[in-house]
Amino acid sequence: MLAITPDFTNAHVLVVGDVMLDRYWSGKAARISPEAPVPVVQVKTIEDRVGGAANVALNIAKLGGKVTLLGVVGDDLEGQAVKQVLEEAGVVCDLIVAKSIRTICKLRIVAQHQQLIRLDFENTPLEFDGGQMLARLSEYLPKNTVVVFSDYGKGTLGQVQEYVKNAKQLGVTVLVDPKGTDYRRYEHADLITPNLSEFQAVMGDIKSESDLMEKGRVLIENHQIPNLLVTRGEAGMTLIQKDQVHSISAQAKDVFDVTGAGDTVIAVLAASIGIGMDWHDAMYLGNLAGGIVVGKLGTSTVSSEELARAMHGDKDSRYGVVSEVELVTLFAQAKANGEKIIMTNGCFDLLHVGHVTYLEQAKALGNRLCVAVNSDESVRVLKGETRPINGLQERMTVLAALACVDWVVPFSEETPERLYCQLLPDVIVKGGDYRPEQVAGGDCVIQAGGEVKILPFVEGQSTTAMINKSKVIMGQD
Repeated sequence: MLAITPDFTNAHVLVVGDVMLDRYWSGKAARISPEAPVPVVQVKTIEDRVGGAANVALNIAKLGGKVTLLGVVGDDLEGQAVKQVLEEAGVVCDLIVAKSIRTICKLRIVAQHQQLIRLDFENTPLEFDGGQMLARLSEYLPKNTVVVFSDYGKGTLGQVQEYVKNAKQLGVTVLVDPKGTDYRRYEHADLITPNLSEFQAVMGDIKSESDLMEKGRVLIENHQIPNLLVTRGEAGMTLIQKDQVHSISAQAKDVFDVTGAGDTVIAVLAASIGIGMDWHDAMYLGNLAGGIVVGKLGTSTVSSEELARAMHGDKDSRYGVVSEVELVTLFAQAKANGEKIIMTNGCFDLLHVGHVTYLEQAKALGNRLCVAVNSDESVRVLKGETRPINGLQERMTVLAALACVDWVVPFSEETPERLYCQLLPDVIVKGGDYRPEQVAGGDCVIQAGGEVKILPFVEGQSTTAMINKSKVIMGQD
């Protein structure tokens, strides 16, 4: 079992498949139309999200992975909207723009958090220059360790058999989210992820667990696919391999909307395999992610912070490791409740009694304590190439376990000045012999009516001292 959320920044994943725009018109339905017995929705917000292969790529980017997307869009505003959403999230987009088609768009009308109707705009199968796709695939495959083929049956993957062959020749791990009943198209892929109904459409009705295992093994033998992951909704998911079968229960507490859940699962699998995890651990994380995303409305993504909370038993908790975006909301809620927020920062490489004492003293100054933690890169800048001893996720997980700490958030700069000026805690706490005016971000907090407090270090306690002591002990051994 994994103890911490992995660092996905070294995952390099190529996603190829059907690209879609998911558009949401949301508002309030308070009356029935006099023209027909249908609700009248007064639209308040219009939101564009991405679906299909684009949603897979977006999920990987949100986890911190490096991801490139190949797909097809029309020469229209919807295609531009897809690209804008993805590029803002850090996805490298190389989309074929075909003038003869329109970008696939699914428009959902939502009122009181309920979907009333979905309108699909598409002319499929998509017609485009397949030679362009093969050329781009050949360019990007050598730069990635994993490729995901996200097949929604819209035509982008008409030559997927050749795509899989090219990837395998280069030693790239191939994951496929399949469509249809002809799985010969995906032969020699490393993993396919049909849902239970898709699996039954290919192999026939499943009457028992043993029947699932038997038919699963027949499928992987017939198509030379070593890993078959069947997603089973509320029953969880089952990984079938030649010599073993592993099932895991669903993690969702409340199922609100299953839209895009399969995209999230395969995205987490791809990112996990991309950093060298085994199939079972990747499946565990994918299952957690699926349980989180079905509790959200519409096509959604999952963050590393949400995975971390789910790993520790509570996907809904707003304590522990959080993102900057979440922290803005948490600070606003705490201040609205009249709570005093204390904030500090540091590397916290090897946690020792000095750190714990300092953090307990900081928490005693208010109601909430938030700790900002330097990224691995910024620690190396500050402390040298041999540091940190422990990675960012390990350091944040240990801090989050302390009773005195409410929230832990990472930052990538050498100082947290930007973070402090954005969040404006009531008190910034630093340890040592600083003067308040020397504390990065202190001027912003003071101008907003807050303060900066300096706490003394505990004598004889430091990470450097611990490292030096270890060296002495090792030398004596």
